[in-house]
Amino acid sequence: QVQLVESGGGLVQAGGSLRLSCAASGRAFGGRTMGWFRQAPGKEREFVAAVSWNGRATNYANSVKGRFTISRDNAKNMVYLQMNSLKPEDTAVYSCATTPVNTYVPTTSTSYDDWGQGTQVTVSS
Repeated sequence: QVQLVESGGGLVQAGGSLRLSCAASGRAFGGRTMGWFRQAPGKEREFVAAVSWNGRATNYANSVKGRFTISRDNAKNMVYLQMNSLKPEDTAVYSCATTPVNTYVPTTSTSYDDWGQGTQVTVSS
């Protein structure tokens, strides 16, 4: 099992930026694909972004393309989500997740087997 702890959430005005971090511990982190998902009140969890085990491949939801950037530092067991040009509709609890799938970058939550508790991001208009 991989333990994941998110940080960096908070309250920001529309147009602002936040950087989320996810610290991983436990079994081998370097060989696993990492993803970020979010869930707003009353809505289903949705995919945000994911990065391959070596950082060379990424996948983004259409709603965040060009605004969010996912990255990882395998030496530090960290994954990051840089969020720019934030909108009120980005308000949600953001969770990082990991999957042993490493032949492609999954976007479905059922592909991921370990999850963090999440961090709240609130964007005011």
